[in-house]
Amino acid sequence: MLVGWPVLIAVLVPFFHNPKTRGILAYVGACGVMALTATMLVLWLRNGATAVELYAETEVIDHLMLAGELFLMCLIIWQSIRHKKYPVILLSVAQTAVLIWSEFTHPVAAAPHISIDSMTMLMFLIVGFVGGLICIYAVGYMKAYHHHHTEYTDRTGFFFSMLFLFLGAMMGLVASENLVWMYFFWEITSVISFLLIGYTRTEEAVNNSFRALWMNLLGGLGFAVAIAVAAATIGSVQLDDVVVEKAVIPVALLALAGLTKSAQLPFSSWLLGAMVAPTPSSALLHSATMVKAGVYLLIRLSPAMAGNMTGMMVSLIGGFTFIAASMMAIAQNDGKKVLAFSTVSNLGLIVACAGIGAEETIWAAILLTIFHSVSKSMLFQAVGSIENSLGSRDIEDMHGLLLRLPRLTYIMGIGIAGMYLAPFGMLISKWVALRAFVDAGNILLVLFLAYGSATTMLYWTKWLCKLVSLHHTKVKVQDVTRQDQYLSMYIHAACMLLLCLFFPFLATTVVDPIIMEIFGTSHMVLSMSVLTTMAVMLMSVLFVPSLMFLLTRSTHRHYVPIYMGGINEGDNTYFTNSYGEPEHLYLSNWYLRFDFGMRRLMRPSVAAASGVLIVMLCLIIGGAV
Repeated sequence: MLVGWPVLIAVLVPFFHNPKTRGILAYVGACGVMALTATMLVLWLRNGATAVELYAETEVIDHLMLAGELFLMCLIIWQSIRHKKYPVILLSVAQTAVLIWSEFTHPVAAAPHISIDSMTMLMFLIVGFVGGLICIYAVGYMKAYHHHHTEYTDRTGFFFSMLFLFLGAMMGLVASENLVWMYFFWEITSVISFLLIGYTRTEEAVNNSFRALWMNLLGGLGFAVAIAVAAATIGSVQLDDVVVEKAVIPVALLALAGLTKSAQLPFSSWLLGAMVAPTPSSALLHSATMVKAGVYLLIRLSPAMAGNMTGMMVSLIGGFTFIAASMMAIAQNDGKKVLAFSTVSNLGLIVACAGIGAEETIWAAILLTIFHSVSKSMLFQAVGSIENSLGSRDIEDMHGLLLRLPRLTYIMGIGIAGMYLAPFGMLISKWVALRAFVDAGNILLVLFLAYGSATTMLYWTKWLCKLVSLHHTKVKVQDVTRQDQYLSMYIHAACMLLLCLFFPFLATTVVDPIIMEIFGTSHMVLSMSVLTTMAVMLMSVLFVPSLMFLLTRSTHRHYVPIYMGGINEGDNTYFTNSYGEPEHLYLSNWYLRFDFGMRRLMRPSVAAASGVLIVMLCLIIGGAV
């Protein structure tokens, strides 16, 4: 039902052309996804919260999946010919051919295709609730989006269909124990992301969508070859068997697929290009679904990567991506681009933790995944709402937004604080990761994390201070955000605060059982007592919202006029210059574009990451052969 319900809604939505009826169906679909996820959690807890493997006759489903793979291949071929992107065809045909050849030439013994354990349940909750709230938010957002962007064809029905199909594919992906099944859902997410990124059908959108497609198809080819090699060498295509056997080549190729899906260098540009799509798809790609599929697979593979060349490759690529993306984020003034680089950066840290494969690093990776999912989804929604109200998502246009759009600014403040301030879980998880890197003796990762965290602090602080500055302006802004959008963002904000407040319980009841299932042991990572930690959290978690509230209450105070190069009009914001013309005082952030701009850093970063990846893959495969 978790897979079938969103697929059913995806099939029905395009047939409802009335926006109100379509919105109601989207609400029903999103609430149904969340209700089914909650029911699944209850049933799983009643069963003792232990891993469950489902045995069933799947021959009919296997044939349907094979037909589905052929359909996806034909769809990619048609779109590639239509837009004259012929090299993409080779990747699609190659991976489908490899998979079909493997299935017919290397049959494997019957085994459970679906497995549900603590990690699976966590991903169900992230996909179900974060993804469901994004769908609710999208109902109001898409109306305002097409009101402002009349130049684009309104394909809202298609857009919602893809969102729900995405949720169904992600549910199937995280529940699959069989690699062939996982590959099928993996490819569905790749194709749907391609369709979502190209939603507006502009030249930029089409080019960015094909970039995302070929990079993910490259990972898909690695996935397909990994399945073929695993079937031929260990006689199994079960993920657990590949991990237990530590099959070198399949693990390395699956890790490559994980790196492409999680947008690590040199594959980061596909996720940055996804910003041309409407905000709900950006939120879905960056928080709950697409990129989390990559880190989910890498976390599953972590025991097989610990202490070997594959783990070194993954951790090195992840650590380098973390610092490189955070440096490039400094030079961005487009809000969605900052969030995109931040996503790539944080995913890099999660990937680096997975590559080390120790208990502490996986503990940190799981918590980073949780907090990043909630916070980044909320931030993308807030930026989308600000864009619809201001007509811009430029950070410079958000100066003093606390006085103009206070509710959206509160949400943005909580989201930004959750990404880098104490005591939110992102920062605590970074502390744990840093300690694990030191214990592992990996000096390079320690440097990446230390300096990457410093640059992270710079770009988040610039944005937060821009929002809360007491900048009075005569330009009025109307908040056009709908109540369903606010409902989603309020729930996200509340979840962020509650996750922080109940951090000790989250660590002990959610993360520790996952560590136990992955490694067979689980040692205490938090040294503070639960009550002490919660007391610190309670005192600290309300600091940013309280400070923002007090700032807005103090706006009635009269400040001493300052010299402004002209006649101050009395509000320290407007003055008359020497020509008798009105001027508006404006404070601008420093973006260091020459030092950290994409034009300066992206190509060297891609070249360095490509070199490391190619050399280490050759060493891994050559050593195994």
